[in-house]
Amino acid sequence: MTEERPSWDAYFMDITTLVARRSTCLRRAVGAILVKDKRVLSTGYNGAPGGVRHCNETGCLREQMGVPSGERHELCRGIHAEQNAIIQAARHGVSILGSTLYCTTQPCSICARMLINAGIVRICFQQGYADPLSLQMLEEAGIPLERIFS
Repeated sequence: MTEERPSWDAYFMDITTLVARRSTCLRRAVGAILVKDKRVLSTGYNGAPGGVRHCNETGCLREQMGVPSGERHELCRGIHAEQNAIIQAARHGVSILGSTLYCTTQPCSICARMLINAGIVRICFQQGYADPLSLQMLEEAGIPLERIFS
C-alpha cells in the first residue's frame, strides 16, 4: 500500500524542519524556507554569522544575561532563520517578492518587518512565539499567518 502524499504545505514544512537541524542556537532551533510557485528559493536557520563563533562554542549570551524569550533580540550572537533566508536569496540574486515563508517558529517583530518589506505574501509556521507586535504588524500588512501541522 502506498503512503499518502503530503500536501504542499506539509511538504515544505517538513523541509523547514530539516533545515532547522543545522541551527547552532542552544535555546531554539529554527528553520525557514522561502517558496514561490512550488519551488524552494532560499533557506535559512538561526545561528551566528559566517566567520563568527557559534553559541554552541561560546555559550548562550541571552541565557548568561537572563534575557527572556521574545525580548531584547539584539542581545544575541545569532541571526534569525528568516533573516538568513532573506540574506541568502539576496546574496545569490534570487527575487523573493511574492513568495511564501515556511518557518518552524512564528516570526518575531524584527523578522516580521523584514518580511513585510521583502514582499512576502504568506507565512506558514509550526510553533507560536511570544511577540504580539509581530502578529499586529503582519495583520495590518495583510499577510496571512497560518499554523501548519505536518
